[in-house]
Amino acid sequence: MTFAARITGVGRYVPDRVLTNLELETLVETSSDWILERTGIRERRIAAPHETTSSMGAEAARRAIASAGIEANSIDLVITGTCTPDGLFPAAASRIQHAIGATHAGAFDVNAACMGFLSALSTGSQFVATGAAERVLVVGAETLSRIVDWTDRGTCVLFGDGAGAVILERGVAGEPGALHGLQLRSDGSQAGLLYSDGPCSTPVEGLEREAKIMMDGRAIFRHAVTLMCDSATEVLQRAGLSVDDIALAIPHQANLRIITAMSERLGLPMERVFVNVDRYGNTSSATIPIALAEAEEEGRLKPGDHVLFASFGGGLSWGAMVIEWAGVGSRRALAAPARTATA
Repeated sequence: MTFAARITGVGRYVPDRVLTNLELETLVETSSDWILERTGIRERRIAAPHETTSSMGAEAARRAIASAGIEANSIDLVITGTCTPDGLFPAAASRIQHAIGATHAGAFDVNAACMGFLSALSTGSQFVATGAAERVLVVGAETLSRIVDWTDRGTCVLFGDGAGAVILERGVAGEPGALHGLQLRSDGSQAGLLYSDGPCSTPVEGLEREAKIMMDGRAIFRHAVTLMCDSATEVLQRAGLSVDDIALAIPHQANLRIITAMSERLGLPMERVFVNVDRYGNTSSATIPIALAEAEEEGRLKPGDHVLFASFGGGLSWGAMVIEWAGVGSRRALAAPARTATA
């Protein structure tokens, strides 16, 4: 029997603290109108002092678990896409696994910057498709506000904090809801265009390196539009689909101008493109799962819809995926009761 992974639960969490463009005017030399014109962002969420990537990820995970109608101890694996874990180790995924009570699950992180969620989702889908796992929790979570240079108006206006999560569940190939097309790519020669140093970076005599986001915005814009469109086109071809078959595109929410340019180049009307960058800014690995959960909440997805994910980030890394939406709710919730800690 050939297995396939499908999404059966979604969840999201964003902090309560809202940082508006008007507030940013008091922190750095910029204006609300300039930010809105250049990025499409009006506000972003900032984690409270007690919140971390893993605590936000755990809350998004709980909501995804409730959405699927399953128990946490029926999850076999937790994968978290993040570039801002609570610390170098243990993995944020391990902290999330403990916080939600996924007592039978393995756990590890994937760091591919803004491509983290798609990389984690593709990894989880392979565990399911090979039969190695029956249920996988995939989380995208970031606390970017703690590595933003609040004196750099070119970057500090862009980023926010939050988390999103999905439940992947084993199904039979050919059943509704399969993940159809996938492409992951990277060009490490361009790593200097978007990066953040850390405590293990090459030592510089007399200097202590700080983990701050560094970005060549113009170069990133040029690469992002071209490479996301190329990936989207390729995965559609692999899936035997056309742009007309896509009910909703959920691109990485980095910048409204990038999203609009991608839409125009693909010939995909903006009414079929999900946008929430205006409210949350760029939450890196969390943008796509947050948007997916919101799209489900707003009734913008129905069973049988083909949904296109496309993302781009540091690495440089980029990729795309097509899924068939089957609706939330586990078909196996009754057939496979939750295991106990003594099982």
